Amino acid sequence: MQRTVLTRVTSRILSDGSLTKKASLNAVAGGVDQLARFAVGLFVNPFLVSRLGDTAYGIWQVLQRLIGHASPAGGRPGEALKWTVAHEQASPDRERKRRQVGNAVAVWVLFLPFLAAVGAILVWFSPAWLGVGPDAVPTVRLVTAILVVDAVLFGLAYLPQSVLQGENLGYKRLGLTTSLIFLAKGLVVGVVALGWGLVGMAYVTAAMTVLTGLVYLHVCRTRVPWFGISRPRAGEVRGFVRLSWWFLVWNLVMQLMQASDVVVLGVAGSPALVTTYALAKYVPQAITVAVATLIFGIMPGLGGLIGAGDLERARRVRTETLALIWLLTTAAGAAVLLWEESFLHLWVGARYYPGAGAILVVMLMVIQFALIRTDANIIDLTLNLRRKVLLGALSAGVSLGLAWFLLARLDLGIVGLGLGFVAGRSILSVAYPSMIGRLLGVPFRRQLRAAVRPALTTVALLAATALLGPRVRVGSWFALLPSAAASAAAAAALAYLVGLPEGSRRLVRNRVRRAVRLR
Repeated sequence: MQRTVLTRVTSRILSDGSLTKKASLNAVAGGVDQLARFAVGLFVNPFLVSRLGDTAYGIWQVLQRLIGHASPAGGRPGEALKWTVAHEQASPDRERKRRQVGNAVAVWVLFLPFLAAVGAILVWFSPAWLGVGPDAVPTVRLVTAILVVDAVLFGLAYLPQSVLQGENLGYKRLGLTTSLIFLAKGLVVGVVALGWGLVGMAYVTAAMTVLTGLVYLHVCRTRVPWFGISRPRAGEVRGFVRLSWWFLVWNLVMQLMQASDVVVLGVAGSPALVTTYALAKYVPQAITVAVATLIFGIMPGLGGLIGAGDLERARRVRTETLALIWLLTTAAGAAVLLWEESFLHLWVGARYYPGAGAILVVMLMVIQFALIRTDANIIDLTLNLRRKVLLGALSAGVSLGLAWFLLARLDLGIVGLGLGFVAGRSILSVAYPSMIGRLLGVPFRRQLRAAVRPALTTVALLAATALLGPRVRVGSWFALLPSAAASAAAAAALAYLVGLPEGSRRLVRNRVRRAVRLR
């Protein structure tokens, strides 16, 4: 009887229409939030640069990344909770799910001393690492301390969001979190306008973490029927700690792959160079976040398929996902290479344009990282992370070493930094598809053959647009926006027709049609 009930629940949750609809709604909800962040940032960042100055703005960017590197010391129980809930979507055992929330809270408490110790180290040494003058040391330490407290609070505030995402219901927060984005940026502008500088920005960051956590708690309590906290069992906590440990290390690896470029620039270069890089990377970074939103929208449903053993559909969903992500990043990258100089000139000034070569390397980083992240998240769904994490740590170490050498020793600037990361991440570009192939029954040789055509298309498109970019300019936003949109659409059409085989094109068409039909 229990098996019959479980079968019916599994069938309902994993129905193709349900997965497509939820993935589409999750992507829309995440996309609205990211579009709001991008749009508000277009107005807020120039204001911050003008009021804070290049050096202070660069210091803020580096401190945020340093805290990001420290945050895995908190155990990241939210990540373990999200993927555990996703893996157990089909389970009718609500009490066990509530114990998983209790396990996550227990892990958060257990790891607090480690995060506090790492935070104390950052508070003390961050002024020296940034090379600030004696007058700025107290301010930098205070800002770092507030951001450490924010990291502690985030570990707990993230748990309701993890449950919502794991249940494939992330779209239920649509509208609420978008409003919080506008509120947060408005408060940042206000405190900077009042002259409170980096300290005021740090306080706003911590306050918004608490408010966002409360909003997600409200949404989770009203939208997830089983949500609650049950007293964890000692054995389950130990298992959750082991799982959280691997997620902890993986999050550290992700921080190194995602944010250590800014830290390397800040330490080996200068805060002013960080400002140039951060502004030039604003649009590429928005592409990275948009792609991550798409991935996170799809993964919980895919987790249900893997958990239920439906590998055939899991293979199809992975193929669709990789094709969509490759298509989006390649088309967006071509548009960025064409119009980045015009964008920066209109937004913050031409002096922040680092050159076509630097933007080309940045876009290669974006495309490569998007594809790596897709397979990395699929591996997360298996809850078997050891090999993935160890390979990620190796790749991150190689990336950092190469980037540091090319930047600090060979003085290749942003280009050298990017090339170091691309070369180091290549380890994962090979290893993760191989791991996924064993999981889903897809030989690596077949994957390699399938990747040749898209790769050649990417190289051709990016090379052509990198050469054309410095030769095409517009002088107003009214000309830039339609030009960029038309370029992205043309690049997407060309990539779709030239870079994807008919089988992949058919899968993408079918998925898009279902998504539109179910909206």
